Formats: sequence, C-alpha cells, structure tokens
Amino acid sequence: MRKKLSLLALLISSFSAFAQVAPIEGRWDMTIIVDGKEYPSWLEVVHSGTKRLVGSYVGISGSARPVSKVIFKDNKISFGLPPQWEPEDNDLNFEGTFEGDKLTGTMTDAEGKTHDWSATRAPLLKRDKAPVWGKPAKLLKQNSLEGWQALGENQWTVTNGVLKSPKSGANLITVNKYNDFKLHIEFRCPKGSNSGVYLRGRYETQIEDSKGKLPEKHLMGAIYGFLTPNEMAAKDAGEWQSYDITLVGRMVNIVANGKTIICNQEIPGITGGALDSKEGEPGPLLLQGDHGPIECRNIIITPAL
Repeated sequence: MRKKLSLLALLISSFSAFAQVAPIEGRWDMTIIVDGKEYPSWLEVVHSGTKRLVGSYVGISGSARPVSKVIFKDNKISFGLPPQWEPEDNDLNFEGTFEGDKLTGTMTDAEGKTHDWSATRAPLLKRDKAPVWGKPAKLLKQNSLEGWQALGENQWTVTNGVLKSPKSGANLITVNKYNDFKLHIEFRCPKGSNSGVYLRGRYETQIEDSKGKLPEKHLMGAIYGFLTPNEMAAKDAGEWQSYDITLVGRMVNIVANGKTIICNQEIPGITGGALDSKEGEPGPLLLQGDHGPIECRNIIITPAL
C-alpha cells in the first residue's frame, strides 16, 4: 500500500510540476505578417500526459491541423507541422518567445520564407446570462446589394431578393457587425460547388454539395475543420436548403433543413479564411464566393440586445 501511495504521490507531483512550467497552455489568437499585410491564425497548446505538449493550429487557409509536439523551455516555444494545402512539400516551422502573457516570433513557411507573428490569449467568450433577442432584420433588398460589400472585384448580384454569385470571385460581407445572433439563411449550391457562411467573419459554417456522404468536419453543416454534424442533412445539389444558426459566445447551434445537426457545441477558434483573429470583437457575416457558384435568399438576422 505504501508503494502505491508513493507512486501516486510521485505522479501528482510530476503533473503539478509540469503544469507550473507550461504557461503557454491554452488558446492563442495569432497574427502573421506577410509582405506587410496581417493574416489571422490560431494555436491551441495542451499537455499530453506529464511530459509533453501537443496542440492544434489553423493557418491563413485550410483547416485545423494537429501539432504532434510543442517544445517549451526557458520561455521559448517552437513547433513544426507538415504542409496542408501548400503545394510545396516542406514543413512549416514556428519559433517564438513567451513574455508578458504574449507570444512573438517568426514562422518559416513551406517556401522557405520567414514571417513575423504574434499572439494574444483567445478570449473565453463566456456569457453570464442568456441573451435577450432584438428584432429580426432582413439583410437582402429586392434588387440591391445595399448593406453588403465585396472584398475584391464584385461578381455578386441581387435579383428579386435572390443573391447570386455565378462564378468564383470575391467574398461578400455585411457592412454591419454582430456579436451574438440568430441567423436564418437559405441557399442553393450547384453540383460540385462549395461555399460557406462565416459567423462574425471568423467561423465558417460549411456549404457544399454533400448529399449521400457521411458527416465530416469538412462537409456541409460542419464548422469547418472543428465540429462535425451528427448527421448529413444535405439535399440534392440545386435544391434550396436552409440553415438556422444560433451563436452565443463560442456556443453554436445549427439546424439544417429542419434537423438539428450541431447542438450547442463550443467553437474552439477561428477557421481558415477568417477575416481576422480578433475573437473578442463583433464581426460581419461573410459569404464565401471564391470556391464556386452559390445563391442565397431570405437572409434574416436577429441580434442580441
């Protein structure tokens, strides 16, 4: 019995010691500087057992990918991970310094170029009480893009209340920004096409021609790269479909075509293609227009007061 207690005490002591020397554990909202322009990114660091740090990383594009080993010693952090959508076959490597509860460092990309990066702790976004909902507002005019802004050369049009992007082009955002809200949106996705609705401009609810496939965190109904729907509720390509989404803090509920597919789950961090990594601030809705044709109608938002 004494040996068992001694072993237990040793394990508890080892875990406690490790926890004290791992102040970088948690979620980090990152910004990477590429050619003078800011790009959002995200990192989570957690312990694995008593001796190792592992993590998850979201880059400028793509989805969350695992980090098998994070090295932290003398307030220095380093980690690497293989390329995802990058055409080159070289690892991405990060080095940084922890100081004042912030991270700063450099990243070497798959092309071998070095870029500066910085990170602040991601906010918890916990809500003390249930939201009080305001008045629903229609976000589409009958024949006008009023209230929307294209992020590039515009290919979007509105005719008889139907918003159309006939080909890959610019993404589209609302002029107004939102914190917590309920969103109703109807959409029609052609065969083989792909789009998405970014909540606060940071968390993509995937739209894709996915009927007949098993649910995945990259297919329709997913919070891209993070949350997998509990069933595939997609209709045939070319049919009108709907999302009813409630976002409160980090907690999201998604009803697709009348079926609850994600029930009050936490979104860990930003998804690839986010507008920024400033998770504590309100943000616009963003409709993805750079992955193929898409049509939308009856976009109605009910903001929290």
